[in-house]
Amino acid sequence: MAGRRGIGLLFPGQASQFPGMGKELCDAYPVARETFREASDAAGLDLAALCFRGSEEELRLTENTQPCIFTVSVAAWRVLERETGVAPLCAAGHSLGEYSALVASGALTLSDAVRILRSRGRYMQDAVPVGKGAMAAVMGLSAEAVEAACRAGAAKGVVEPANFNGGDQIVISGDADAVAAACEAAKAAGAKRALPLPVSAPFHCSLMQPAADRLAPELRAAARGAFRFPVVANVSAAAYPAGAPVADLLVRQVVSPVRWEASVKAMIAMGASVFLEVGPGKVLSGLVRRIGREAAVACFGAPGDLPGIRALLA
Repeated sequence: MAGRRGIGLLFPGQASQFPGMGKELCDAYPVARETFREASDAAGLDLAALCFRGSEEELRLTENTQPCIFTVSVAAWRVLERETGVAPLCAAGHSLGEYSALVASGALTLSDAVRILRSRGRYMQDAVPVGKGAMAAVMGLSAEAVEAACRAGAAKGVVEPANFNGGDQIVISGDADAVAAACEAAKAAGAKRALPLPVSAPFHCSLMQPAADRLAPELRAAARGAFRFPVVANVSAAAYPAGAPVADLLVRQVVSPVRWEASVKAMIAMGASVFLEVGPGKVLSGLVRRIGREAAVACFGAPGDLPGIRALLA
């Protein structure tokens, strides 16, 4: 139905999960049910039970969150591709969403990715005891001002920029006391808001180095396929080089900031003018509307979203 009409795929990361996610897709489409079965078998975990009947608390546990969001996202992508024939120009995913993008592109297999994500979630949680780390969203300051606030907070421990999300939103991550101190420094510098985030670990900062070290052998052992379309990497805000191993960038991603605003701008520069957020939630769509105001945006996570997608692609 739809050709290569400048379509960029976006795949969500943590904080997009919600109880019941993916159930409507599985009720309506055999390919979604098959995706859940394949992912559950590979992960050794009943992902359908977790997604459809799990509590918010269960879904918030990082080692559950990551494979669950990934599985819903890949199931949604397979339904979308089958139902619309959409041919993307490029793709990107926010943090764990990068794995969804790589599977959609053919660079990773679903079974490898879901196994790695279960390990990734467990290793990230193990790297810092619950309660010792924190993340916070800072709104209304430049990147330079946020970096200065982090330097001020560093007297209390590690605190670093973790997500450059766009729309004047930058997330910081590190030791809980240091993050709190950086938030106070950010407010003193004129931040509109500096809000703690409900996360179980301080992602995308140097405290995650033990997780990166543990994950590296599993990533390097994963099978590598050819890209059907380019995927923009979080750490470089550029497409994965053709023929290069995906492992190196994914290992760096664990301890490096997610350069989301720059990634979306890179997709626009590649020719993307229509963005489809594929998977649970609408977080990335909201960010794209702030980054590329001329871009058209739509979400696909349930059967009821299809008419709007078809109208946009027609």
